[in-house]
Amino acid sequence: MRDVAAAAGVAVMTVSYTYTRPDRVAAPTRAKVLQAAERLGYRGPDPVARSLRSGSTGNLGVVLGEHLTYAFEDPQAARFLAGVSRVCVQNRLGLVLIPSTGEPDDVDRVREAAVDGFVLWTTADDDPVVQAVTATGRPAAIQGGPAAPGLHLVSADDQAAARAMARHMLAGARSPLVLSQPLDRERWSGLLRGPDTDVLFPVTRTRLTGYREAFEEAGRPWGDVPVAVVGRHSREEGRQAVAAVLDDVHPDVVIAMSDQLAAGALDVLGDGVRVSGWDDSELAAERGFPSVRQSLFDQGVACARIAAGLTDTVDGASWELALR
Repeated sequence: MRDVAAAAGVAVMTVSYTYTRPDRVAAPTRAKVLQAAERLGYRGPDPVARSLRSGSTGNLGVVLGEHLTYAFEDPQAARFLAGVSRVCVQNRLGLVLIPSTGEPDDVDRVREAAVDGFVLWTTADDDPVVQAVTATGRPAAIQGGPAAPGLHLVSADDQAAARAMARHMLAGARSPLVLSQPLDRERWSGLLRGPDTDVLFPVTRTRLTGYREAFEEAGRPWGDVPVAVVGRHSREEGRQAVAAVLDDVHPDVVIAMSDQLAAGALDVLGDGVRVSGWDDSELAAERGFPSVRQSLFDQGVACARIAAGLTDTVDGASWELALR
């Protein structure tokens, strides 16, 4: 930088401003600096050195408790990331995706991430990346849970929403089936009857609890309720889970924890069966089934604003039933 300043006949600070705050340098002077830099082969301040000096990387890290492709394949994860990206664009921040797939190096990947704050996609209570994130002391927020000291929780009241949707779906139902997201990081799949609702995935836990409350209010013993559990959240796994239980269960109503799972159930059972979903995506509108409406885009914005240090408070996310 000193060599460039000498060649251009300007102060070293002028060279620095040319790259970092170009609005503070007159256009002719900036052009002279850039020409000198080109002759000398200087490409500008080293970003790593600059971040060490400033204590800021200008990046937000998004920790996904899934394989990296999930961010692009799951419509709701993509919508959430779009909200995070909005904040990054508005504040000139980079976005670093950090997959967390249950391998021993997950914690190291979080510790070594060159980011100023973290956004976490919902994960299990026992996921070690949660403690790894909070141990960094950097601003952090999580969508859906789990809650932890030093970690802001951004979530709708899933338990109340699940209870309301199940009440709606149980009216006139003879043989209801619950189609559940994974229970824990083991990602077991299969059929259970009235499973324990105290599971390690907080989103699954709160929704199962809400469903259980609605069944019991309707005079239907939870212990008799068939619950088909998927190992991974996708339309294909929804198809497989429903097809696998048809020898034991003949549902006329399917209460699913996502629109993707609900669509998978319809693929197998046909339109003669009532289904409900969650997130009120375009898929729910296309197939015409009711869904819990919430904005994962807005939740992504809220998480990113906390991780970027733009706010340290968050309001509860809203929800409503989109009935069709």
